[in-house]
Amino acid sequence: MADSKEKLFSDFPPVSTQEWMDKIMVDLKGADYEKKLVWRTNEGFKVKPFYRQEDLEGLKTTEGLPGQFPFIRGNKKDDNTWFIRQDIVVEDAATANAKALDILNKGIDSLGFKVKADDLNIDYLRTLLKDICCECIEINFKTCQRRSLLLAELLVSYFKEKGYDPTKIRGSINFDPISKMLQKGKDTSPIISKAKELVETLKEYPHFRCINVNSIILNNAGAYIYQELGYALAWGNYYLNTLIEAGVPAALAAKKIKFNFGISSNYFMEIAKFRAARMLWANIVKAYQPMCPRTDCKNTGEDGTCNCACKMIVHAETSSFNLTLFDAHVNLLRTQTEAMSAAIAGVNSITVTPFDKAYQTPDDFSERIARNQQLLLKEESHMNRIVDPAGGSYYIENLTVSIAEEAWKLFLQIEDEGGIVKAILNESIQNAINTSNKTRHEAVAKRKEILLGTNQYPNFNELAGGKTPTDGCHNCGCGGTHHEHHTDGTSFAKLISDRAASEFEALRLQTEHSGKRPKAFMLTIGNLAMRQARAQFSCNFLACAGYQVIDNLGFNSVEEGVDAAMKAQADIVVICSSDDEYAEYAIPAFKAVDGRAMFIVAGAPACMDELKAAGIENFIHVRCNVLETLKEYNEKLGIK
Repeated sequence: MADSKEKLFSDFPPVSTQEWMDKIMVDLKGADYEKKLVWRTNEGFKVKPFYRQEDLEGLKTTEGLPGQFPFIRGNKKDDNTWFIRQDIVVEDAATANAKALDILNKGIDSLGFKVKADDLNIDYLRTLLKDICCECIEINFKTCQRRSLLLAELLVSYFKEKGYDPTKIRGSINFDPISKMLQKGKDTSPIISKAKELVETLKEYPHFRCINVNSIILNNAGAYIYQELGYALAWGNYYLNTLIEAGVPAALAAKKIKFNFGISSNYFMEIAKFRAARMLWANIVKAYQPMCPRTDCKNTGEDGTCNCACKMIVHAETSSFNLTLFDAHVNLLRTQTEAMSAAIAGVNSITVTPFDKAYQTPDDFSERIARNQQLLLKEESHMNRIVDPAGGSYYIENLTVSIAEEAWKLFLQIEDEGGIVKAILNESIQNAINTSNKTRHEAVAKRKEILLGTNQYPNFNELAGGKTPTDGCHNCGCGGTHHEHHTDGTSFAKLISDRAASEFEALRLQTEHSGKRPKAFMLTIGNLAMRQARAQFSCNFLACAGYQVIDNLGFNSVEEGVDAAMKAQADIVVICSSDDEYAEYAIPAFKAVDGRAMFIVAGAPACMDELKAAGIENFIHVRCNVLETLKEYNEKLGIK
């Protein structure tokens, strides 16, 4: 065996980094390496086109093992099991209980109940939790922030009544006044004073957490990865520091904090985010010197600090920012890769957002699919078997360090401002996230950020029917901006959570609801390869507004093409040819159309000025702002 290995490696001599670079430069044929191959991320750092073992030199991320401080490789060391969670909005306790029991038999092992504060009493909990073994699953609750303490007291009474072992109860109460500040634009920070009493009420339940960081709302508002992580760390640190100053031991305080992150579709970056998050949070907690209350604990540092308190408990939920109303089943592709990122990164629990959430309350079918997406990852792909499979990856290890560095800078910036509450009151966090939201919407409008089925490769024949966005559209060209606030009784700016697809959806719904679906006719002529490529580009471009597109194999003359367009009752005629041939075909075609339809040239030919001088106004090409161009076309076509 050894001989065969030696022979194998001798057949493949090592290749140096310089040899790789030399080959790349030859293939680039003089093109700029930085511009063509180096990715300038939104997180503030550059990503190289390839990484090698030498790129791991000096990275401390590869030194530890799973289950060891600072937990970059995960809290778990035996396997990678996570909880599969589904949330239930409780309108009636008995009905919610029946649903909970049903989904527990279908693969769910983590429940989330959103309960009404006015309904809270012990009989309500008995009904809600009837026949549910709370020692066997993870169980989570969310209610009015001001009634979270009452909920905790009721739960403790119920757990004692049932005789549960406190060490076997896992779950959380989602107490998080800071998230309400960001979402509502109102100062709810005084409620944070209830945190100490909440922690003390649940101190006998070591695996039941009650102080939450819901940075998922930043993710759903379009935050970049380093922003979500940096602000989440400042968020958690504020709660931790507040509890310690109120007299709660550091170890107990840290063990009561839970993080709820979103997951974007940036696959490898999200894996790196969760790894970086655990590392940074472990170091933050360590700085408070949490002393282990147990004398027999073996998981302590040399100074006696409690390593268990340094573990970040993470619930991850797939993003709603990139969900779409049109071609909604594409959402399944997005949420599946997102769930994979979180699973590979070793989070503690995952919720997959049902694919239809953008336009309706998820039904039984979509909830079933969402559950099964995680079951596939466990039962078919065995992602629960291997701890930190990304560990040692040249690429992911470097991403982990780069994201950690940028998030840490942001964390320090917020600390310099006096902490996250002051930063929110000063509106710096909201303004930063809302700016990212606006920037990402602009990127979607220009197709720099792709939403499959929305701004690229839309389903040509799909109609929304009765579907309407469940979240409304606050940025649909109605004159408002992302920085307007204080018009609804808020005292300071709040997050804007328009989905990335919202403006395209508003445009397409406008077309559909107008009752007039324009026909866009491709007048293909000349060079075969170019006319086909431009016809495909134009069909995709115009279908984003819900137009009916009519492609063609090609015409022998512009007159033949225009006649065919008029017979088809086209509202738009798009000439598709090569740049060189536009000088010959475009003006005659424009004159032949003679104002009977909108005339568009597919491309940005060198003769554009000459064509404009002849009266041609409309050109579509890769540098266009697709959204603004289509809004303009709707206006010209009388679609309102």
